[in-house]
Amino acid sequence: MSEFLALFLFLFTFGVLLVGYPVAFTLGGSALLFAFIGTVTGTFDPAFLEAIPNRIQGTLANELLVAIPLFVFMGVMLEKSRIAEDLLDTMGQVFGGLAGGLGISVTIVGMLLAASTGIVGATVVTMGLLSLPSMMKRGYCPKLSTGIICASGTLGQIIPPSIVLVLLGDVISSAYQQAQLDQGIFSPDSVTVGDLFLGALIPGFMLVGMYILYLIFVAITQPERVPPIPVEERKVSKELWMQVLTVLFPPVMLIVLVLGSILGGVATPTEAASVGSVGAIILAMSKGMFNLSILRHVLRSTTEVTAMVFLILIGASLFALVFRGFGGDDIVRDFLTSLPGGVFGAMALVMLVLFLLGFFLDFIEITFVVVPIVAPILLTMGVDPVWLGIMIALNLQTSFLTPPFGFSLFYLRGVAPDSISTSDIYRGVVPFIFIQLLMLGLLAYWPTLATWLPELVYG
Repeated sequence: MSEFLALFLFLFTFGVLLVGYPVAFTLGGSALLFAFIGTVTGTFDPAFLEAIPNRIQGTLANELLVAIPLFVFMGVMLEKSRIAEDLLDTMGQVFGGLAGGLGISVTIVGMLLAASTGIVGATVVTMGLLSLPSMMKRGYCPKLSTGIICASGTLGQIIPPSIVLVLLGDVISSAYQQAQLDQGIFSPDSVTVGDLFLGALIPGFMLVGMYILYLIFVAITQPERVPPIPVEERKVSKELWMQVLTVLFPPVMLIVLVLGSILGGVATPTEAASVGSVGAIILAMSKGMFNLSILRHVLRSTTEVTAMVFLILIGASLFALVFRGFGGDDIVRDFLTSLPGGVFGAMALVMLVLFLLGFFLDFIEITFVVVPIVAPILLTMGVDPVWLGIMIALNLQTSFLTPPFGFSLFYLRGVAPDSISTSDIYRGVVPFIFIQLLMLGLLAYWPTLATWLPELVYG
């Protein structure tokens, strides 16, 4: 009976989420409802609920999670400082003389924004508002233009310091320790956010490189789809390189400071995020884009996102407690370990389920609800935690890019002009989805793409 209730709890929660109820309240409310049903029917021990206060206290006392509001603040402040506009204009001038150069510029700026903000929605919307009109004006193919923007915008999932990787780092670390305890290892190793940041660098930059190679291929075979910027719109070389130094150097230095301090072990992710927040304020002030009104807006946005994340985390903790109280984790473990193909079969099924869930749920819900259920089982089966984290991040990035439900597509549809149809956006992302799948396949075949750098740096 308890096994059926565990399954019904998951299906009921998923159904209520699809209806559109708030995620945090759906998770907590569904869990309490089924806990009541289980208590009445004698299939649930209410003693599990006594752990709720400790769970909430542990969440609020988790120093790593303090990095979330700081990274969000950094991203929103950089968005308001018009750094994307300056970067796009500068990189467009650098590569604009080449066929496909403007598309390459958008990709590079998307990568830099991803590393600066780590917020997919903000990157896609910003790039859509700034670069799409410019690409249309210069005669770029609408389908290719929207594909470039959507694909480069999702790089915020995988390019550090991604908020996705911060959240995954916390969840994977807990799951890894739980997996080792289940195996009788009572002095478990740990996985840090720095491990995931390092693990994501090679796959992330490879992905950017594949995007650029595809644009070069289009420029060679179909140059009419990606024409160069007219000569009269370009700047002379001396002015251009001065602009490159003044526009590109500050944000790149900020990224290097944030990532370098984490990867070098000089600062924790939370401390590095505070450095990034202060650096974002300084950049905004240097551009004359810092005042009380902007600060108020940035603080409000940061508070809204942070409150949402922590409410979902508390609701997910309650859901996980009740799900475990019904023996749900044992059901999932027995199912995954009995699949044909062993670890490969279990990993393939989990990736498929996460990919499909990415159509309907945001990465925060998936990270807090689904990953804590499946990650300890996969890690007990011998999967490397860093490789698992990067595979999940890449998988969700692909899901957010895939029609008809990809979140990135909806973000761009909201700011794209009426002259660009939804079918243009859907068809435009198809080549980039194949690139994403190729990258996933390469990472699945060569896990060292994610594990080599963390092992080299941290041993």
